[in-house]
Amino acid sequence: MATGQAGKKEKDPVNIVHQNAILCETILKEQRHQKLYTNYSVNPYKKMYTLSGKPNSTHDSEDGVADETFLRIFRRSQETPQQKHEFPQTEAEEIGWDTTPLVKPRREDRRLNHPRQNSEITKYMDAAWRLKEQTENLN
Repeated sequence: MATGQAGKKEKDPVNIVHQNAILCETILKEQRHQKLYTNYSVNPYKKMYTLSGKPNSTHDSEDGVADETFLRIFRRSQETPQQKHEFPQTEAEEIGWDTTPLVKPRREDRRLNHPRQNSEITKYMDAAWRLKEQTENLN
């Protein structure tokens, strides 16, 4: 290799044969691991926004054959994790996995039940806030 003016190396000319061999090898690798999918369906995990059809259209109101595979997958995607699995799958799912209360709630137990208590001052302030909101909404 020859050196240039400032000591920089000049690049070798591009070898087209080597570039073509690299391209062919890359394409063969891609084709070796490529899978052809012919079974297409709607993604059940994505939100679907359905629009109603025209009221007098017979085309929209006709009942078609339901795709049982799609319906099964769609129902499964709408289940909660507790319905899908017997145990939590991750550490984060362990928090809140069991949502049933450990103690049966009782209204008369003052340790667990703290109802809202109104005094004259809180009633007055509730009325004042309501009046203020109503006057602001009118303007």
